[in-house]
Amino acid sequence: MALTDRILKALENQGKGLTKRDIAKELGLFGKEKMGLKETLRELEDNGKIERLDKRKYGLAGRLPNVFVAEFYDRDLDGELLARPLHWERTAPPPNIVLAPGEGAGGQGATAIGIGDKALIRVKNDEEGYVARIIKKLAQETGTDQRLLGVARKTRGGVEIIPTNRKIRNSRVLRPDDCDKVEDGDLVLVAQVRERQHGANLVRLVEHLGDVNEPRAASMIALTEHGIPQGFSDEETAQADAAKPAILGKRTDLRTLPLITIDPDDARDFDDAVHARADDDQANPGGWVVTVAIADVAAYVPGNSALDQGARKRGNSVYLPDQVVPMLPERLSNDLCSLRPDEDRACMVVEMVFDAQGNKRRHKFMRALMRSAARLSYTQAQAAIDGKPGDAAAPVLEGVLKPLWAAYAALKIARVKRNPLEIESAERKIRVNEQGKITSIAKQDRFDAHRLIEEFMVSANVCAAETLEQKQTPLIYRVHDASSAEKLHALSDFLRTISIKLARGERATTKKFNTLISNAKAGKYADIINEMVLRTQMQAIYDTKNIGHFGLNLTHYAHFTSPIRRYADLIVHRALIRSCGLGNDGASDGEQSQLKSIAEEITGHERRAMAAERDAAGRYIASYLSEHVGNSFSARISGVTRFGLFLRLEETGADGFVPIRQLGNEFFVHDEKAHALIGRETGGRYTLGMMVKAELREATPLTGGLLFEMLTPPVPGTRPGKSAHSRGEKHSGKYRGKRSKAAKHQRKRRS
Repeated sequence: MALTDRILKALENQGKGLTKRDIAKELGLFGKEKMGLKETLRELEDNGKIERLDKRKYGLAGRLPNVFVAEFYDRDLDGELLARPLHWERTAPPPNIVLAPGEGAGGQGATAIGIGDKALIRVKNDEEGYVARIIKKLAQETGTDQRLLGVARKTRGGVEIIPTNRKIRNSRVLRPDDCDKVEDGDLVLVAQVRERQHGANLVRLVEHLGDVNEPRAASMIALTEHGIPQGFSDEETAQADAAKPAILGKRTDLRTLPLITIDPDDARDFDDAVHARADDDQANPGGWVVTVAIADVAAYVPGNSALDQGARKRGNSVYLPDQVVPMLPERLSNDLCSLRPDEDRACMVVEMVFDAQGNKRRHKFMRALMRSAARLSYTQAQAAIDGKPGDAAAPVLEGVLKPLWAAYAALKIARVKRNPLEIESAERKIRVNEQGKITSIAKQDRFDAHRLIEEFMVSANVCAAETLEQKQTPLIYRVHDASSAEKLHALSDFLRTISIKLARGERATTKKFNTLISNAKAGKYADIINEMVLRTQMQAIYDTKNIGHFGLNLTHYAHFTSPIRRYADLIVHRALIRSCGLGNDGASDGEQSQLKSIAEEITGHERRAMAAERDAAGRYIASYLSEHVGNSFSARISGVTRFGLFLRLEETGADGFVPIRQLGNEFFVHDEKAHALIGRETGGRYTLGMMVKAELREATPLTGGLLFEMLTPPVPGTRPGKSAHSRGEKHSGKYRGKRSKAAKHQRKRRS
């Protein structure tokens, strides 16, 4: 056997890699063979057959070790969890790893594996790629002693703690010493203790949080489970209370410029104001001067102060159906930093000059003192432009609103040319009354007023990134990577099931996605195609390395426009103050040396906030629908897994699940490429995007869980062939559906 083949075989048997000395010892090399080993290794490396795992060790190119620690970072289009090595120092990206069927489902009191979790895994490389099995889930680094949020239920033998997390299947038993401290229905935080009672897991009482039947329990549970910091330290409160309104000083005086704020109707803090006027420069015919003023939070939150440390710990404000958990104390967020009408306010300003086609010619930053001329909602601003101005909008219609819309018309020309991603997702607003009850769940109307503000804010954010780069000042970018090849292949596979072709192997572009969405707009698959394109996108993050923003189709982008509610923007403000010489309260050397770790922290905080917002909304909706158990709902199949079907209700946008046992009186096979569950005997199938009727069987406000039974029979199709087994199909035979209403309906039709 040639030396190259012997080396490859040795590396194949050793997943952790080998040094040159290890290889020589493993192969028993002496003399000339040992002397030529270095050259042979270089040759194999140049040919791409092996690679350096670190400075000393070699391994097969692209090959993973058999056992390693991984993090679960995403799901594929069917909802299967994807993993990657926690530590990856090679230049090439890690290969795709899919969690094996049935792995990480929890049980015996353990929580199920989810995005953001870490685990020690064992991988096997089969013909479809790497498949992972869990050896041990690793504890989250939360600093807590395995705390659990639950509801106390009195029993004959003591107190049982029912977990609020739907992934935790088993209840706990409160230790006897704490049983008299709680009442039935109390929401409590408990921690695991070492002793057990009659085989049950004992827990001790850590904190009493209130009654689970209180109207706002859903938000309380979400905030506690996700570790969202609440309240402010005495030092933060004292600093905020001591703050004084801004004075003009060395600031530019913009108090006579009629800047206005346009926000949602229920907004409480206003951190951006806008103004536009025709450019009087004869060299720029048809051009516009657009001014964007942003609350000067840096003037009130010095670096490394108690306020700054608290804001960094929170990362962002959290928006729940019934409340806002602010990043900054209300003295700042709703008062001194909020650009309220007819009050002097400190601001950071970018003045941008555009030509008639919306191309930016130049811009400049300044610190100023402004006085908002009006506070309008999106609805009020749009109604005024549409010819129905109300009392608030009428005074600023001619002088402010109409020039804003004219400037936006120019910027739209450049936007169309830039071709950013145009995903149309229906956002729903949950409205809650004073008693904590949902009064409505309605789709949010989207006006040109929304698009105008978004386009001006995007332009301001681009200016911030460009200025800091020109000044060679380190900064935190907002970056968004292009879709991975795996996700594009999965999207292509799905589209083929509805007779739409998407070329595989081509580079992802926003134009291709937009064409796909536009062509589907009038068809029955418009909503699911929008959803699938959205799932194909990577998640935007904060980073000190600039890879551009794929979704916006921009090469330079940083968050600058929302410093009241995002720490990233405050960091960018300080960097601009330093680089543009706008004061002595800019970024310090110490802060700039920490930008990488700050970017990682606030990206994690953003994920945490999104999860809490999603969970709180889910619990509220489950509470709302708990009064409608037994009713049928129109829904769309939004996910297909080997365990069942995910549904999204048409009216409320609520997400629910149909277990595979509810689908029919036969075995159902999961066809991964077709994104379908297929009856092995009849060939009937449930496919992604299919419209169905389902009956709500169970709504659990405590966990936000919604379980349905399928009413719609599967659509006819061909039976799966014997050789058509995919990774999903190999494991589905054990799931046999009971005779559901859909199956009974199908049986009646056949008879």
